[in-house]
Amino acid sequence: MNRRITAAFAVLVAALIAAAFINLITGTVAVNAGDLFSILFGSNADEVASAVVFGIRIPRICAAVILGGALALSGYMLQTFFDNPIVGPFVLGISSGAKLTVALALIFYISKGGKPGSFFLVGAAFCGAMIAMGFVLLMSLRVKNTGILVVCGIMTGYICSAVTDLVVTFADDANIANLHNWSMGSFSGMNSADVLIMGVIVGICFVLAAFLVKPIGALRLGEDYARSSGVNITFLRVSLILISSLLAATVTAFAGPISFVGIAVPHLFKGMAKTSSPAVMIPGCFITGALVTLACDGMARTVFAPTEVSVSSVTAVFLVPVVIAVMIRRRRSSSKTL
Repeated sequence: MNRRITAAFAVLVAALIAAAFINLITGTVAVNAGDLFSILFGSNADEVASAVVFGIRIPRICAAVILGGALALSGYMLQTFFDNPIVGPFVLGISSGAKLTVALALIFYISKGGKPGSFFLVGAAFCGAMIAMGFVLLMSLRVKNTGILVVCGIMTGYICSAVTDLVVTFADDANIANLHNWSMGSFSGMNSADVLIMGVIVGICFVLAAFLVKPIGALRLGEDYARSSGVNITFLRVSLILISSLLAATVTAFAGPISFVGIAVPHLFKGMAKTSSPAVMIPGCFITGALVTLACDGMARTVFAPTEVSVSSVTAVFLVPVVIAVMIRRRRSSSKTL
């Protein structure tokens, strides 16, 4: 690992720790640094501040880190699958498909007086993600232009979002109506049980992605080269789809759809590290996604406090310019080739 890559990881980790610290001490209930250390180490801690830190802020920070990293990793794997730098779970409609099935599952259970478990919600989200991805893959058999394919994914996402919004808007039960905040993307209401479940699922997906480092590296050099190296292309592509869909589904099940993290973060880290090696990109995308999402969540809950805006609104503001820059650069590269 060269010095530039090592420096990039060092900066990201330091920034992530700083962002976590800022998120711990800022909010409606302010906690100064001295009190924070007393709370964390249990020495003469204020009970209210301690309850806020351990019951609300730490689970929320952990959720933002885990799910932000998952979303960025999902985007990187989808970009590898489609060999297109402007795709991601939000752009392709995967997040919106997962949002629709989770909303329907929640409405069904709440209307019956019950509450679905986390694994059920992840399963429902995964089914929705796979349905949306299945439609995109079906279109890819007939449409070879990746630009049109991306448009199909965006249209699929709009349809799923519209249906979800209609269902939530016309819900009679007050608890169902409160799903509106979730449908816009939010890390509020996280608890330690949620963090444990999402940590296990995302951790397994990360390990599985790590095992695909060499096949992904070979695929980047072309399918013919990958086949000559003994890579099972079909198995690799199915693995990329399943892992990326499960990651996006987990994010949507717990936090709702978070926009543009999956598409923009891989380019941000690649620009920092100046490498496209999968062995570096997989952990790098995860850490960068965690940092970006945590920072955006901190702004979402503090900038207009006590009003909290959706995380997706903040990520869109900061990450859309990155996506636009990538598209312009891609267009210029195509023009030079021609």
